[in-house]
Amino acid sequence: MNIKDMLQERFQPKTRADYIIALKTLIQEMVLIGLGRAKFFEHAAFYGGTALRIVYQLPRFSEDLDFTLLSPVKDYSLKPYFQAITTELTAFGFQVEIVEAAKQTEKAIESAFIKANTKLHLLKIGVPDTLAKTAANEVIKVKFEIDTNPPHAFDTEVKYLLVPIPYSVKVVSLEQMFAGKIHAILCRNWKTRVKGRDWYDLVWFVSRKVSCPAACLESRMRQSGHWTNSDKLDIATLQQLLSDTIRRVDLKAARQEAMLFVDNPAELEVWSEDFFVYCFKEIIWI
Repeated sequence: MNIKDMLQERFQPKTRADYIIALKTLIQEMVLIGLGRAKFFEHAAFYGGTALRIVYQLPRFSEDLDFTLLSPVKDYSLKPYFQAITTELTAFGFQVEIVEAAKQTEKAIESAFIKANTKLHLLKIGVPDTLAKTAANEVIKVKFEIDTNPPHAFDTEVKYLLVPIPYSVKVVSLEQMFAGKIHAILCRNWKTRVKGRDWYDLVWFVSRKVSCPAACLESRMRQSGHWTNSDKLDIATLQQLLSDTIRRVDLKAARQEAMLFVDNPAELEVWSEDFFVYCFKEIIWI
């Protein structure tokens, strides 16, 4: 099946943005298939927003593919997997370039970008001329990265997916992805930027009654230097940290940022400090 057939079968794009998201989603899935064929998941696992979207049907788009090694490895490289990814994408009609990202020495993260010419691929899928008009050098970009120094041992499971073709991925457990999400909310340094998507995901976890392992969260916070107390991180302290954090958030800006990615923006209308404090009390801590 080619790109055009896959897109028409699975998506109902109406706007130019819809078409771009559909193409990015297909690229993300092809990357997972290529990595699986190359035995990547023997030593790594999938996590983050795109994992929640593809594997667990989180109703928002996520741009990047995030992975973690199962145990720390120095001088790890994603380069050996570039060819497997390229082969998979080419087989389905994509024309891409994979570029390794500059190494950030202070972070144990290896990153790369998949780039595909926007106009070429919009034309490939039969987008109307009025929507395909774009600069000749504009690219669709999908980032994938891997944490080469995971903070602790964690649970994983193999999930099977049937589209665009049957394949499998190894994913971090939902419970530990929830801990990772709360760590991002509490500890990620976005300076003046607001990432409303993180708050949307927190509500999604809570609404599905996914429990959060406190020990896993504490381990992450110790590794990042955000918990240095000799005592264990208790539930009351966690709830207070979350409450303090939401009071500093510009909820209007958070809502506007999240609206760009969610399927149903009306879900965000209820957002307020009181709403999130209620959600914090509903988190199942284990």
